[in-house]
Amino acid sequence: MKKLKKIYVEITNVCNLSCSFCTKTNREPEFMTLETFNKILEQIKHHTKFIYFHVKGEPLLHPELDKFLDLCYDKGFKVNITTNGTLINDVKNKLLNKPALRQINFSLHSFQGDETLKEEYVENIISFTKEAIEKTNMLIAFRLWNLHEDNNINLIQKKNQDIIDKLKCAFDIEFGIEERIPQDRGIKLIDRIYLNQGAEFDWPSLDSEEDFSKGFCYALRNQAAILVDGTVIPCCLDGDGIINLGNIHEKPFSDIIEGERARKLFDGFSRREVVEELCRKCGYRKKFS
Repeated sequence: MKKLKKIYVEITNVCNLSCSFCTKTNREPEFMTLETFNKILEQIKHHTKFIYFHVKGEPLLHPELDKFLDLCYDKGFKVNITTNGTLINDVKNKLLNKPALRQINFSLHSFQGDETLKEEYVENIISFTKEAIEKTNMLIAFRLWNLHEDNNINLIQKKNQDIIDKLKCAFDIEFGIEERIPQDRGIKLIDRIYLNQGAEFDWPSLDSEEDFSKGFCYALRNQAAILVDGTVIPCCLDGDGIINLGNIHEKPFSDIIEGERARKLFDGFSRREVVEELCRKCGYRKKFS
């Protein structure tokens, strides 16, 4: 039985923002049903205990988010949510009393999708974070994944300085965050609160230039993902389900990740060979080369 560190479950592919750094999916908009979600949990329970609500879409939009978290708790799963955070005030009561919720990752660079959001947006997230830290054991990670390879240190600081200043003030940070946080890594601000700053990356696309060089990825080693319609993919970056390994409505998850296409991808990366076209057009995998 293959064990994975985490499995991404896309509970919706609908988003309330249109950010330049996040490509829109070509799939039909959809919200996962509680029945499908329960089916997924039953099929993956022997493969992992950690679920991430993430691929495409904004998970806080799901009207049954609280029921999904309750089901995860009943079945012994821990959940990480990645969100743009714009809806945090609307759903905080669905989150603060849910013991299955282990961590929330706030993509603070999402304000770039709408600059008018910035002030109130950051303040709402900070307010929620303080309440979560006081009332729960939840972990909070702030993400600023909006840097570019040509950024020098001055440009990096200018891009995110307003938000960093707000975080320093809100959590009484006395040390210089700017001096301690290297690109593509994170730091601990205070207990259970983290800040990660990293480079903006391009989502893999079949329209991108193909790279036939040697490569490696943790797809199907550490992770797999399940899209809102039940399609299993090897990682969270295949937002259109191009590497379709199978569907949980047609075949058990265990059989899907041991299927021929999955084995070829896994064995290929073991030899540092990139067998899937989409993987050869993925810049993110170069981080592991």
